[in-house]
Amino acid sequence: MKNKQLISSSIERFYNKSSEEDRLSKGMGIFEFERIKYLIQLHLKDPSIIIDIGGGTGKYSEWLSKLKHQVYLVDPIDKHLRIAKERSQKLKNTFKVIKGEARNLDFPNGFADIVILHGPLYHLQKEEERIKAIDEAKRVVKKGGIILGFGINFTASTLVGLLNGLIYRPTFFDMCKNELLSGIHNPPDDFPWLLAEAFYHKPSELKNEFVKCNLKVKNMYAVEGMIWLDHNYFGNIINEKTKQILKELLSITENEECLLPFSPHMMIVGIKED
Repeated sequence: MKNKQLISSSIERFYNKSSEEDRLSKGMGIFEFERIKYLIQLHLKDPSIIIDIGGGTGKYSEWLSKLKHQVYLVDPIDKHLRIAKERSQKLKNTFKVIKGEARNLDFPNGFADIVILHGPLYHLQKEEERIKAIDEAKRVVKKGGIILGFGINFTASTLVGLLNGLIYRPTFFDMCKNELLSGIHNPPDDFPWLLAEAFYHKPSELKNEFVKCNLKVKNMYAVEGMIWLDHNYFGNIINEKTKQILKELLSITENEECLLPFSPHMMIVGIKED
């Protein structure tokens, strides 16, 4: 199967030029990685079968494998798959690395205890394609199993633009307006480092897509929450005293749906009941 059948050429070019491997090791990526691990761990049970869809270079799969889970990483990017295989080979409890994508999974019905949808819900711009991905996750998860879906908020670029002044750049502002009004994200030509084509959800849209697939929505979580808006965030998050205040603020606001748009990323928890 050729790459173009798995993922759009613009997304493939973006990931071949950028470093997903490094993204979670610097800046906000460090907090994102630790926070997402925390949120996933809230829903882990005894050693489980887990499918990590859009698992990239395998950082989450490595972590889950070290926790003694049986993990299958699925990703369409050859560059990611090579790095993930190298990462897996260094582990005592290896994880399986599979080339594929969310709308057509090569797993039997009811195979997994947990399915994680990382990139698919924001890299598929059409709702019907995202529904296909969620339906496939539902198919391969066991009855009573959990689907953890990650989305990018429709406000994400606008908040970043307001914080660093990019909002006054005409092409950046046009991009933000499109995201706010339609959810469609396409990076301007003069911002080639921005994420490739994507869909940025309103929290209600992400929830409705899971409901359309007859999944019970157990909860929604802010990943970064509003604490990243602290003007001295990086200094305060490494200071033990101020860090505790930020963590408490995040804890009491993480499930408030009206506050989710302050968080660049969000996680939804779906349960397969039928």
